[in-house]
Amino acid sequence: MDQKKEIRFRIHMTANDLWRFSMYHANKGYLGIFNVLFTLAALFLLCFQSGQMILPQRLLLVVCALMFTVWQPMLLLVKARKQAEGRGMKEPIDMIFADGGIRVEQGGESLELVWEDVRKVKRIPGELIIYTDRIHAYLLPDAAVGGQREELNQLLHEKLPKEKCGRI
Repeated sequence: MDQKKEIRFRIHMTANDLWRFSMYHANKGYLGIFNVLFTLAALFLLCFQSGQMILPQRLLLVVCALMFTVWQPMLLLVKARKQAEGRGMKEPIDMIFADGGIRVEQGGESLELVWEDVRKVKRIPGELIIYTDRIHAYLLPDAAVGGQREELNQLLHEKLPKEKCGRI
């Protein structure tokens, strides 16, 4: 890999980083719209129609209102905590962005990605997501980027087509 221009990050992945990523994927697009509409419908019925309902119906509406606002985030947080405690997340991850691509190092192992391997780069609040396909992605939390954000954004825009960078 060409090393002329190199930006290095050391990532200590936290449960919060993983939770933020999970919440983004659980609530993006049509699924997020459905979650909001479902919750609002349950709250509307609970507020304006509960006088005409029996207790089990009201309890069911309370469960429906809490499903995407409380339970889903809590379940994703529990899952993220378990994942963060896993063996693969204990060691820091080094990501090196260079002219030739991205090198990912962890625990003595290394993986090199050429820029063509990057399918898409997406910014969500708190982190940058680098997708290599529909399922696999690398997370780069803002805490790891520090003051190199502008330099990283410039390199990404320089090396990737506009449709892969979006609004980072």
